[in-house]
Amino acid sequence: MRLTDGPVRPRPKTAKEVFRYSWVALLSALLLGVMPSQALASDADVQTAWRLLDYVAVDYAGAVSGGRVSNEAEYAEMVEFAGQVETRLESLPEKSGKADLLRRTGALRAAITAKAAPNEVATQARALASALLVAYPVPLAPTAPPDLARGAALYAQNCATCHGTTGDGHGPGSVGLDPRPIAFSDKARADQRSLFGLYQVITQGLDGTAMVSFESLSDQDRWALAFYVGGFAYPSSEIRRGERVWRDDASLRQRYPNMAAFVGATPAALAGDIRAQRAEAVTAYLRRHPEAVATREGGSLALTRERLKASLDAYAAGNRKAAADLALSAYLDGFEPVEPVLAARDPALMARIEQAMGALRAAIGRGRPLAEVEAANQELASLFGDAEAALAPESASSASSFLGAFGVLLREGLEALLIVVAMIAFLRKTERTEVLGFVHSGWVAALAAGVATWFVATYFIGISGASRELTEGFGSLFAAVILVTVGIWMHGKSNAEAWQRYIREKMTHALSKRSGWFLFLLAFVVVYREVFETILFYAALWAQGNGLAMLGGAAAAAALLAVLAWIMLRYSTRLPITQFFSWSAILIAILAVVLAGKGIAGLQEAGILGVVPLSGIPRIQMLGLFPTTETIVAQLVALAILVAGFWLNRKGAAKET
Repeated sequence: MRLTDGPVRPRPKTAKEVFRYSWVALLSALLLGVMPSQALASDADVQTAWRLLDYVAVDYAGAVSGGRVSNEAEYAEMVEFAGQVETRLESLPEKSGKADLLRRTGALRAAITAKAAPNEVATQARALASALLVAYPVPLAPTAPPDLARGAALYAQNCATCHGTTGDGHGPGSVGLDPRPIAFSDKARADQRSLFGLYQVITQGLDGTAMVSFESLSDQDRWALAFYVGGFAYPSSEIRRGERVWRDDASLRQRYPNMAAFVGATPAALAGDIRAQRAEAVTAYLRRHPEAVATREGGSLALTRERLKASLDAYAAGNRKAAADLALSAYLDGFEPVEPVLAARDPALMARIEQAMGALRAAIGRGRPLAEVEAANQELASLFGDAEAALAPESASSASSFLGAFGVLLREGLEALLIVVAMIAFLRKTERTEVLGFVHSGWVAALAAGVATWFVATYFIGISGASRELTEGFGSLFAAVILVTVGIWMHGKSNAEAWQRYIREKMTHALSKRSGWFLFLLAFVVVYREVFETILFYAALWAQGNGLAMLGGAAAAAALLAVLAWIMLRYSTRLPITQFFSWSAILIAILAVVLAGKGIAGLQEAGILGVVPLSGIPRIQMLGLFPTTETIVAQLVALAILVAGFWLNRKGAAKET
């Protein structure tokens, strides 16, 4: 692929195209009485006229300056292009807006003839281009967010030889070419060119240059190329800032309510309304993350619906792997971003959706009949309707934000609190306070790591749905394994004689420096897992507004957790040593079973493990109970190990007595 800085003329139609367009004209004449006039517009003529207007808007500044012609060849080209636009518009079917388009075209030609200022001509050309698409709509935007990885591969394969790997126009194949390939990294030119303009050139090519048509590529591939090359002039270092601006400025999201509005706009037009630096950052972000604009069209669930439809189509075509991948993407890329908000507003609905999506992936994985997969899709469609109502802005209130923040922190914090308090109480009970510093350092470090995670996720990288689930899953499993071991050990010390013997023989070695670092690691993992989850929930809630109410809910939950911690620590010291160990062992065993279920569920949601649904099993996330074979088996294994360990402890204690 090659764009040029030099003179450009519309590519003449080949014999094949003429034949094809003749058939279109014949069919249009036959269907004149039954089809709306809008359908009679030639997409090719409309798109070519739009492209010519785009070039006039961009290149006129290189032809005229200060009311004088600065480049004769460029100026002649502007006159020619304006004339061709008028010719093509005259050939379009009659519509109520056609006369106004021709009037605007005459005014544009007059401005060019009068050598009007570049800004004036550019404004007229872009206004005419916009009016043209309103009167004669043609496909203007991709049907789905372009795949930039695909765009990069296509660019390396077809374009880098001439345009260079960095888009500077100095590839090895550019030597001797006249005109030279365009430099995509030239920000001055990039600011004047829309993504639709790039897409048009990629599709049609440029006559008289080495830039050929890439119409043989699929529509989505051409859009992927347009987005990829459209990002060269905007540094990746601005992406995070652009994301913050996009997220915080509602007027920007209103400016680009859908993909069509975005791809048809130029960065220069955006810079005219906001500061140039902000426009640069937003452009850098959106051209590399088109899904952000696509999500605005119908919320994140729009992407979910799209991926599920594609999954069903792939399954119907016999491609189970693609169907499974698309179903997983529907969850991780579509549903996962809205899960925290939905969990705060309607946790029961969120649980039903998660269960239904798991059932769908299971049906695909097991190769169930197409009718069953279709039924699962229909069920999800109904649930998504309820979710969209729950996620609507009008559903947000101060009360829901308060309760959401309160419930999230209380739920996540209680699990970590129980384990950390149990460790602190144990060390105090055994008078090994010199090791307390390791435990306190562990949970403090986890809080600091949580703050760092929020900072990195906000300003440097994004946390994907898969990363979130993997962090939760592996963190839970690690904690579960450790807690099973600790629970069995503590149960073994619930016998008074066994405890006294332990004190005499092993206490001096049990809590060595190495054991202290073990306690540090355990405290860090269990607290960080909950902090990580809480951060993601709070970030989503904050974006919904009602920040003061959310902070109030967080403060209330923190206060309640502090009170619970004080009560637990105070009354644990009053328990006899054997009773303390017995109760602590039971508590830790329960937490181990809970975390085993949560860990497997997290890996299932990340697509690492399969899903085999179980009927008749309730979904109780607080207890780590999920209606899948894998989670239940993991919990049963953990429980069996604990029961066996407790039995061996009792058997050993009976022999010693």
